[in-house]
Amino acid sequence: MRPRYLTKSRFKLALECPTKIYYDGKPEYANQKIDDPFLLALADGGFQVGELAKYYFSGGFEIKTKDYNEALTETNELLKKDQVIIYEAAIRFENFFIRTDILVKKNDCIELVEVKAKSFDGAGEEDFLNRYKSISSSWKPYLYDVAFQKHVLKCAFPDYSISAYLMLADKKVVCPTDGLNQKFKIVKDGEGRKSVVVPRDLLDEDLANPILVKINVDKCCDVIYSEKLGDYSFVEYINELAEHYLRDQKIVITPSAACGKCEFKATDQELAAGFKSGFHECWKEAHQWTDEDFTEHTVLDIWNFRKKDQYIKDGRIKLSQIFEDDISPKGDSKPGISSSERQWMQVQKAKNKDTSYWIDLKNLQQEMNSWVYPLHFIDFETAMVAIPFNKGRHPYEGIAFQYSHHVMHEDGRIEHCGQYLNTEPGVFPNYDFIRNLNFELGQDHGSIFRYAAHENTYLNMIYHQLMDDPEDISDREELCQFIRTITQSAKKGAEQWVGSRNMIDMCELVKRHYYDPAMKGSNSIKHVLPAILNSSRMLQEKYIQPIYGGDGGIPSLNYENWKWIEIDQGRVIDPYNLLPKMFQDISDKNFELLCDSDELRDGGAALTAYARMQFEEMSGYERSEIQKALLKYCELDTLAMVMIYEGWRDMVKK
Repeated sequence: MRPRYLTKSRFKLALECPTKIYYDGKPEYANQKIDDPFLLALADGGFQVGELAKYYFSGGFEIKTKDYNEALTETNELLKKDQVIIYEAAIRFENFFIRTDILVKKNDCIELVEVKAKSFDGAGEEDFLNRYKSISSSWKPYLYDVAFQKHVLKCAFPDYSISAYLMLADKKVVCPTDGLNQKFKIVKDGEGRKSVVVPRDLLDEDLANPILVKINVDKCCDVIYSEKLGDYSFVEYINELAEHYLRDQKIVITPSAACGKCEFKATDQELAAGFKSGFHECWKEAHQWTDEDFTEHTVLDIWNFRKKDQYIKDGRIKLSQIFEDDISPKGDSKPGISSSERQWMQVQKAKNKDTSYWIDLKNLQQEMNSWVYPLHFIDFETAMVAIPFNKGRHPYEGIAFQYSHHVMHEDGRIEHCGQYLNTEPGVFPNYDFIRNLNFELGQDHGSIFRYAAHENTYLNMIYHQLMDDPEDISDREELCQFIRTITQSAKKGAEQWVGSRNMIDMCELVKRHYYDPAMKGSNSIKHVLPAILNSSRMLQEKYIQPIYGGDGGIPSLNYENWKWIEIDQGRVIDPYNLLPKMFQDISDKNFELLCDSDELRDGGAALTAYARMQFEEMSGYERSEIQKALLKYCELDTLAMVMIYEGWRDMVKK
């Protein structure tokens, strides 16, 4: 059996919830997190950042073995040198074990460098602290990780001076060369394992203007060591964790609102298949619940509700125990319902076992009457990479690499009339992206729809890229004027505008005018689409026919004679589940999580596909198949908006 050491990954997991380290790594417990670290690191460029950091600390030795004892032996042998740089150094003290990203030994001084694929635009260590001189919440996972490693190092080498550093992508710096990103390739070995290689050495100019910055965090570590973690000091807390993990004993804590996002919650299908559920065990132990109790809705389900912890603490967990005064629904003088009114509607429907949808007929009809045909529905796929593709670009500068565009005409005709996809390695696509979008949307003055704020945010970003670019861009003003026409400016921007064709946010329309219990408290289009398909007979009858991409049907750029409606046990199957898997070397479970993952946000599958085509060595056939899949998935995103609109239009006419 492998030694039961408290590692830095288990420590970080325990910071979320100490009970989790009991469930972690046990195959009998269902786990809703992506279990392929390659997938999680790929989208944000974590592998590439780690490799680039080694070039800023050149001449080091890498500990490649995964065996605990072998890694310790190799590390200790290297540490006999007066001066040495080690990548993935293995350090153990009692029941603690860490692998450091970069360790630099100079005589009796040791530098610990933790490399993170995270952006930084501050001046120094003070930027990690809040106004109360405590660790800023957004930096806690990273700094507690470093503090844990520094503590283990200090205990393992008490006679050495230990300094700790975070190494991050500096957003203030520009990339010194073209093609730096493409010099880091992801390759597979004969057993399918992936690693990053640099096929050709980096040049001096590639490293001349470092895009990673090293920040000393010793003061932050001291803050962490001085603060309490619950009733424990930092050292007491990690000792408690290590002892429980060594003995394989569960740390029992009181359930809270955070349990709503627990990855150890088994689905009904997983429970039926015999998997254990950490979430169910915790709540049974804390509240003496039976399996029957889990069939009822709880405060965890309430959308955007800030009093969950209060009512869980009071023992009022089920929605049957929540009353109108607990929600205090109040209008906000805007058309449609307010957030609190929507919350109370959700509670009422759950208590009454009412599964019917609600639609604000009057106000939604007024909204619809203001729209100008033809209606345009657009969706973007985007990425932010740590190592820029092009000279002069900043780390994590946004890239818009794909869009889909559907049109609804006043006579009811629908067509998928446009799309854009650029996956060529090393190309900065944003300006061509905007040129194509401008051409497609500039043919008329019809209303334009997006879903949530993403498209507006990216168009604002591209606007500033165009304005700040020192290169000669002949159509700069035309493109900027187009962006100003269809967007609204950021609230804190120096320039303020609201475009004459400012995009209409369908997600806001959902929040104000439409609710279906089948959405389970979510307003994501991935939940709204199957809900409205199951409640609309008109949509079912229309799209159960193979009319999409068929002769005389709805023109499509990527589908032929396609049926979007399939029924299983009386329910419409989610259309996204009808599409082929985008990657053949990823498990079905990981792909499903990738498509709807909080870790990678909406668009995780497209983001990962784009990253793979940028970084990974693949055949022309593999590249072509992924591109086809990207086009199909993005087309469904805008068709989903069309279907929601069609469903609403049918409902308000009844």
